[in-house]
Amino acid sequence: MPYTEEQVVETIPVVRPVLEQIAHRWSILVLTFLCEEPKRFNALKRRLDGITQKALTETLRRLERNGLIARNVTTTSPIAVVYSVTPLGRTLQEPFLSLYDWALDHQGDLREAQARFDRRAAE
Repeated sequence: MPYTEEQVVETIPVVRPVLEQIAHRWSILVLTFLCEEPKRFNALKRRLDGITQKALTETLRRLERNGLIARNVTTTSPIAVVYSVTPLGRTLQEPFLSLYDWALDHQGDLREAQARFDRRAAE
């Protein structure tokens, strides 16, 4: 649904904090992986090449605090923590997949635009 500039400005105080939570650096990828199936911390860390343990911990806490993922401690030996997407978090799956598809479709366009910009900046 298209919004007018006035509508966007009016809703910024409400929308901005929400977008900051779900569009944080690693949040989209973590949620995308958890929509596939629940995962343990180390499985997520292996899948997210380049994420630090601290960044993953902070991302998982933020998502849990916002009700988008659930943290479950298993009582099996060894004790493990498994993260899963909540029904609220699942509602983000379709928009995130659309954004992911857009990124795949337009990665070349972005690279070309960056190269043009860099060439102009170097002149």
